[in-house]
Amino acid sequence: MTERSMLLELKQVGYRTATTKIVNNISFTLQRGEFKLITGPSGCGKSTLLKMVASLISPDIGMILFEGRDITTLSPEAYRQQVSYCAQTPTLFGDTVYDNLIFPWQIRHQRPQPTAFADDLARFELPETILQKPIAALSGGEKQRIALIRNLQFLPKILLLDEITSALDEHNKRNVNDIIHRYVRDKQVAVLWVTHDKDEIQHADKVITLTPSAGEMQEARYERA
Repeated sequence: MTERSMLLELKQVGYRTATTKIVNNISFTLQRGEFKLITGPSGCGKSTLLKMVASLISPDIGMILFEGRDITTLSPEAYRQQVSYCAQTPTLFGDTVYDNLIFPWQIRHQRPQPTAFADDLARFELPETILQKPIAALSGGEKQRIALIRNLQFLPKILLLDEITSALDEHNKRNVNDIIHRYVRDKQVAVLWVTHDKDEIQHADKVITLTPSAGEMQEARYERA
């Protein structure tokens, strides 16, 4: 890959609380159309690392570059439209599913295409009638898929996924995996995915393993999937 295809670069990034180093000395790059996973035992800083890339928290040391620019110099709103974050426990708002799916269009002052939501729901094997379903009535798996559909209304350059299939059965998990891989292959979206799932790990371009040692996070270890 050429240097021009690089989207993201972490340079010796670290984060700590008042008493504990959560993530220490992490460096890696993410290219356009690359599928990279972050794994490791619970509590080793995987979600913290993803939140730093999402610009939800700031590293104490090191630098995160997006297309060669320090993300702290970028407009948070513009950055998050290009680097889209999906949490394990989705934050849904408003009263209905429709309220959530219309939001990305509203902030861009655009109207959705008539078939946009129906097509997306069908791909994720959700009925069109779910658009009017109250958020409070959704299952955990439905919430995860609705949040992902919301984030995919406008394709980001980078998709950040934090255990987004944890509430899904095996069939829906495979379907979501297939959809994400198609975005990587066909649309050249770059994906950084936190997971424990062995099947997901086997299909990654690279795996970053965070390993705790003596209360600190050591450097990322890279493995070929």
